[in-house]
Amino acid sequence: MEENAVQSTSNFYLNEESKGFLKETAKWAYFLSILGFVGVGMMVLLAIFIGTIFSKLGALGGQAAVFQYMGGSFISALYLVIAALYFFPVYYLFKFSAKLKTAFKTDDNELLNESFGFLKSHYKFMGILALVFVIIYGLIFLLTFVLGAFAAFS
Repeated sequence: MEENAVQSTSNFYLNEESKGFLKETAKWAYFLSILGFVGVGMMVLLAIFIGTIFSKLGALGGQAAVFQYMGGSFISALYLVIAALYFFPVYYLFKFSAKLKTAFKTDDNELLNESFGFLKSHYKFMGILALVFVIIYGLIFLLTFVLGAFAAFS
Protein backbone atom coordinates (compact mmCIF):
# COMPACT_ATOMS: atom_id res chain seq x y z
CA MET A 1 0.00 0.00 0.00
CA GLU A 2 2.75 2.44 0.88
CA GLU A 3 4.45 1.87 -2.48
CA ASN A 4 1.32 2.99 -4.37
CA ALA A 5 1.05 6.12 -2.26
CA VAL A 6 4.68 7.00 -2.92
CA GLN A 7 4.31 6.47 -6.66
CA SER A 8 1.21 8.64 -6.92
CA THR A 9 2.83 11.59 -5.11
CA SER A 10 6.35 11.34 -6.56
CA ASN A 11 7.43 13.57 -9.43
CA PHE A 12 9.39 12.04 -12.24
CA TYR A 13 12.38 14.11 -13.33
CA LEU A 14 15.52 13.80 -15.37
CA ASN A 15 18.80 14.10 -13.53
CA GLU A 16 21.88 15.62 -15.15
CA GLU A 17 23.24 12.24 -16.24
CA SER A 18 19.97 11.38 -18.00
CA LYS A 19 19.92 14.80 -19.67
CA GLY A 20 23.48 14.23 -20.87
CA PHE A 21 22.51 10.88 -22.37
CA LEU A 22 19.52 12.45 -24.12
CA LYS A 23 21.60 15.34 -25.47
CA GLU A 24 24.10 12.87 -26.92
CA THR A 25 21.25 10.78 -28.31
CA ALA A 26 19.85 13.90 -30.01
CA LYS A 27 23.20 14.55 -31.69
CA TRP A 28 23.45 10.99 -33.00
CA ALA A 29 19.81 10.98 -34.10
CA TYR A 30 20.44 14.21 -36.01
CA PHE A 31 23.53 12.72 -37.68
CA LEU A 32 21.67 9.54 -38.65
CA SER A 33 18.70 11.52 -39.97
CA ILE A 34 20.96 13.64 -42.18
CA LEU A 35 22.57 10.46 -43.54
CA GLY A 36 19.06 9.11 -44.09
CA PHE A 37 18.00 12.18 -46.05
CA VAL A 38 21.14 11.85 -48.20
CA GLY A 39 20.25 8.18 -48.78
CA VAL A 40 16.69 9.09 -49.76
CA GLY A 41 18.02 11.73 -52.17
CA MET A 42 20.41 9.23 -53.74
CA MET A 43 17.59 6.71 -54.15
CA VAL A 44 15.44 9.32 -55.89
CA LEU A 45 18.32 10.28 -58.19
CA LEU A 46 18.96 6.63 -58.98
CA ALA A 47 15.26 6.13 -59.68
CA ILE A 48 15.35 9.01 -62.17
CA PHE A 49 18.36 7.67 -64.06
CA ILE A 50 17.82 3.90 -63.76
CA GLY A 51 15.83 3.72 -67.03
CA THR A 52 18.75 5.18 -68.95
CA ILE A 53 21.21 2.91 -67.18
CA PHE A 54 19.18 -0.19 -68.00
CA SER A 55 18.73 0.78 -71.64
CA LYS A 56 22.50 1.27 -72.02
CA LEU A 57 23.18 -2.08 -70.35
CA GLY A 58 20.70 -3.74 -72.69
CA ALA A 59 22.48 -2.24 -75.70
CA LEU A 60 25.65 -4.09 -74.68
CA GLY A 61 23.98 -7.38 -75.59
CA GLY A 62 24.78 -10.79 -74.18
CA GLN A 63 24.01 -11.31 -70.50
CA ALA A 64 23.50 -7.58 -69.95
CA ALA A 65 20.48 -7.68 -72.31
CA VAL A 66 18.40 -9.15 -69.48
CA PHE A 67 18.42 -5.67 -67.87
CA GLN A 68 16.62 -4.22 -70.88
CA TYR A 69 13.71 -6.59 -70.36
CA MET A 70 13.43 -6.00 -66.62
CA GLY A 71 11.99 -2.59 -67.33
CA GLY A 72 13.71 0.53 -66.15
CA SER A 73 10.37 2.15 -65.33
CA PHE A 74 9.45 -0.71 -62.98
CA ILE A 75 12.78 -0.43 -61.17
CA SER A 76 12.40 3.37 -61.06
CA ALA A 77 8.97 3.04 -59.47
CA LEU A 78 10.31 0.47 -57.01
CA TYR A 79 13.16 2.79 -55.96
CA LEU A 80 10.71 5.68 -55.53
CA VAL A 81 8.47 3.53 -53.31
CA ILE A 82 11.46 2.46 -51.22
CA ALA A 83 12.61 6.09 -50.95
CA ALA A 84 9.14 7.16 -49.83
CA LEU A 85 9.00 4.40 -47.21
CA TYR A 86 12.47 5.34 -45.97
CA PHE A 87 11.66 9.05 -45.84
CA PHE A 88 9.11 8.88 -43.01
CA PRO A 89 11.23 7.21 -40.30
CA VAL A 90 14.13 9.50 -41.22
CA TYR A 91 11.83 12.54 -40.97
CA TYR A 92 10.52 11.42 -37.55
CA LEU A 93 14.08 10.89 -36.34
CA PHE A 94 15.07 14.35 -37.56
CA LYS A 95 12.09 16.00 -35.84
CA PHE A 96 12.87 14.09 -32.63
CA SER A 97 16.45 15.32 -32.58
CA ALA A 98 15.62 18.92 -33.53
CA LYS A 99 12.86 19.27 -30.94
CA LEU A 100 14.92 17.55 -28.24
CA LYS A 101 17.85 19.91 -28.82
CA THR A 102 15.54 22.92 -28.67
CA ALA A 103 13.78 21.58 -25.57
CA PHE A 104 17.07 21.40 -23.69
CA LYS A 105 18.17 24.84 -24.87
CA THR A 106 14.91 26.51 -23.81
CA ASP A 107 14.01 24.21 -20.88
CA ASP A 108 10.63 23.57 -22.50
CA ASN A 109 8.74 20.48 -21.28
CA GLU A 110 6.18 20.78 -24.09
CA LEU A 111 8.92 20.49 -26.72
CA LEU A 112 10.41 17.58 -24.80
CA ASN A 113 7.05 15.80 -24.96
CA GLU A 114 6.72 16.58 -28.68
CA SER A 115 10.20 15.21 -29.33
CA PHE A 116 9.31 11.92 -27.64
CA GLY A 117 6.12 11.84 -29.71
CA PHE A 118 8.27 11.89 -32.85
CA LEU A 119 10.52 9.18 -31.43
CA LYS A 120 7.41 7.08 -30.76
CA SER A 121 6.25 7.69 -34.35
CA HIS A 122 9.68 6.64 -35.64
CA TYR A 123 9.62 3.34 -33.78
CA LYS A 124 5.94 2.73 -34.54
CA PHE A 125 6.56 3.20 -38.27
CA MET A 126 9.63 0.94 -38.19
CA GLY A 127 7.73 -1.70 -36.21
CA ILE A 128 4.79 -1.73 -38.62
CA LEU A 129 7.14 -1.81 -41.60
CA ALA A 130 9.08 -4.71 -40.07
CA LEU A 131 5.82 -6.57 -39.43
CA VAL A 132 4.70 -6.03 -43.03
CA PHE A 133 8.01 -7.40 -44.33
CA VAL A 134 7.85 -10.42 -42.01
CA ILE A 135 4.37 -11.18 -43.36
CA ILE A 136 5.53 -10.72 -46.97
CA TYR A 137 8.53 -13.00 -46.39
CA GLY A 138 6.25 -15.55 -44.73
CA LEU A 139 3.91 -15.49 -47.71
CA ILE A 140 6.84 -15.84 -50.12
CA PHE A 141 8.17 -18.81 -48.11
CA LEU A 142 4.73 -20.42 -48.03
CA LEU A 143 4.20 -19.85 -51.75
CA THR A 144 7.64 -21.26 -52.53
CA PHE A 145 6.95 -24.31 -50.37
CA VAL A 146 3.56 -24.94 -52.00
CA LEU A 147 4.90 -24.46 -55.54
CA GLY A 148 7.88 -26.70 -54.74
CA ALA A 149 5.61 -29.42 -53.38
CA PHE A 150 3.34 -29.09 -56.42
CA ALA A 151 6.34 -29.38 -58.76
CA ALA A 152 7.69 -32.38 -56.86
CA PHE A 153 4.42 -34.30 -57.14
CA SER A 154 3.80 -33.43 -60.79
